[in-house]
Amino acid sequence: MRRAHGRDGVHGGSTGSLSSRYSTSAASTSYWSTLGDAKHVPGRKTDISDAQWLQRLHEYGLLRASFRLKGEVAVMRAYLRQRERLLDYAASHIQHMQKALTQMNLQLHHVVTDITGATGMAIIRAIVAGERDPMVLSTHRHPRCRASAETIRQALVGNDREEHIFALTQALELYDVYQAKVALCDVRIEAVLKRLRKVSSGPAGKLPLVGTTKKQSNSPAFDVRAALQALLGCDVTQIHGLGAYLALKLVAECGTDLSAWPNAKHFTSWLCLSPSNKISGGKVLSSRTRRSGSRAAALLRLAAVGVGRTETALGAFYRRLSARVGKAKAVTATARKIAVLFYNTLRHGMEYSDPGASYYEESYRRRVLNNLERRAKSLGYTLQPASTPG
Repeated sequence: MRRAHGRDGVHGGSTGSLSSRYSTSAASTSYWSTLGDAKHVPGRKTDISDAQWLQRLHEYGLLRASFRLKGEVAVMRAYLRQRERLLDYAASHIQHMQKALTQMNLQLHHVVTDITGATGMAIIRAIVAGERDPMVLSTHRHPRCRASAETIRQALVGNDREEHIFALTQALELYDVYQAKVALCDVRIEAVLKRLRKVSSGPAGKLPLVGTTKKQSNSPAFDVRAALQALLGCDVTQIHGLGAYLALKLVAECGTDLSAWPNAKHFTSWLCLSPSNKISGGKVLSSRTRRSGSRAAALLRLAAVGVGRTETALGAFYRRLSARVGKAKAVTATARKIAVLFYNTLRHGMEYSDPGASYYEESYRRRVLNNLERRAKSLGYTLQPASTPG
């Protein structure tokens, strides 16, 4: 930390837990926290030369302040990241359970969509408890399971070797342990949301209807959509692609107040979803989007992939762009559109209303037709609609 030209601050590299710890400490003591990358350091690159270079840049005010979450939002982000980490650990034990079942020649994963669903877990717990009869195991089928009891019975004909039963038992116990830890995280996250709601001034309006009531997998145990509505005063899940849990993680990464970015263009540039602008000598060298490890950008890309399968305006935009420039660029462009909608909803209270895929296709058709008419007029021609054959 150094005071230079009336400026207090902590400057350091933007990677590693050390910089995060110092920047958090500086924010708590009202110091101006600045994190920057040490690039193009003169001479041989060492930690000492990096520190001296950053110190000099900071003295002249050439480093920009990093965006740091504060207060309860930062606490909620920590709990959500811990929750995601626990879910990753639990997922590895799901794979262990499936491997043990396969080694026992029990093809449960072929007859149920998810072995951690109601039918799958009931059968696995019965096997661990000592049940081996396929007929009895098939009776644990949930009424809404698509596979019939006979199909499940045939898939559960296998061997019951001791070592595989032991591996299945341990994997199930570890899976249950991590699920219990996830439930504790849910309690903490709900409590943080309640504390944030107390200091929030936004009115909690009535929740609009949703197109589907299907619960997302691995979503928290409480009503996330209602909690977000009470906190933000608007329903961001009306934006297609943003489910309740994904929206909660996005709010935890970006915060509830987006005034740190003057407009949506600054916000999408921070997310590295907008084209870069490398110009030298009046020539554009590259306009590729910058690489980023931002979790918020990854969430928006995930939303873009999901919205591409829907009959919405965003879905039509994704499919049209995907056919023209490829899926990777279509995902980035659609993620940018969702980011703009998210920014305008939180910052300006915009209410999103989807015009539909047909409206988008028709507006795109009119736009192409207008361009063709303008081009034909510049060449001295006139466009006329083709006559319909009688």
